[in-house]
Amino acid sequence: MVNTSPRELLEVPSTWSIPRIQEALHSALQGAGPALAFAPSRFTSVHAEVAVVIPTSGSTGNPKEVALTATAIRASAAASHQFLGAVPGQCWSLLLPTSHIAGVNVLVRAIELGTQIAEKNFDYTSIVPTQLFRALNEEGDLLHSLQNAQAVLVGGAAIDPELLRRAKESGIGVVTTYGMSEMSGGCIYNGQLLDGVEVEIRAEDRIALRGPTQAREYLGSNAPLADSDGWFMTNDAGYFENGTVTILGRIDDLIISGGEKISLSAIDSFLNKAHQNTFMSCAIPHQEWGQQLCLAASGAFDRDEISQSLRENFGNHAVPKLFLQNIQLPLTAIGKPDRLALSKKFEMIRP
Repeated sequence: MVNTSPRELLEVPSTWSIPRIQEALHSALQGAGPALAFAPSRFTSVHAEVAVVIPTSGSTGNPKEVALTATAIRASAAASHQFLGAVPGQCWSLLLPTSHIAGVNVLVRAIELGTQIAEKNFDYTSIVPTQLFRALNEEGDLLHSLQNAQAVLVGGAAIDPELLRRAKESGIGVVTTYGMSEMSGGCIYNGQLLDGVEVEIRAEDRIALRGPTQAREYLGSNAPLADSDGWFMTNDAGYFENGTVTILGRIDDLIISGGEKISLSAIDSFLNKAHQNTFMSCAIPHQEWGQQLCLAASGAFDRDEISQSLRENFGNHAVPKLFLQNIQLPLTAIGKPDRLALSKKFEMIRP
């Protein structure tokens, strides 16, 4: 008989060690212990099928609690291991916070391989581009560990082609990943769909996904996570050709200012490749322009020089209207640009 009674939801205490978390997670996956929330939750119980609750980053201003079943999470781990050729006894290293699905996935994969999390001499790990950049530039123990690993999953944000080239030339076995909490994390590796995952390209090149790794629901939401055919609509644009998925970027990363489309990620990528400073763009509402392009940097820069460079490469509409210099650029827990937080800073200096 299928158990349909509510299941206890336990917030993972910040004082727990990684082995303690892994033990509780193992029990949750087996159905022998409570489901685990990897961030503060409004709920104390969940559906009997739910094993893990993970928060979205909230970068769009609408954070959600994603409820994942043991079946979905284990399907994700199995598909990842199949792609990587991983076998029982091999080790994963945890270099990401467990408040993100990528960190939780590392724990699940270690459980499925029958091993504990390793700090050194690991076979696999998962990181974000910011960590990869720092490892390559600091040339310390982390770089050596990444070079000795069988594969290093890099996701959470778009990876710059130059950074990818440097990593591969240094001997790091990079596997680029794409996914989200709603699909139990990464479901596309090196442009290839993991086992069981399907993709469709909808209007405006929007990516729709479905498969055995899909989450059950958003906690407390009346809106279904997927449509009637099981497709989850992502916030990303891309195309599928010859068996390979190419991600073009987030749909909400595209703004319209003065009737012209501007890709914020394209602006950032161009500037960060050409200049030493770290740049981040965002947009705020504007009566005349609709959306007003804003630009910030962690260091000082010449506004006229930057404006001219953007004008020449993207057009007049890509010249920022507001600037901030020498600030700490806001990032999410896994290193993604937090454009919502940045836009709030610009709201405070709006003329």
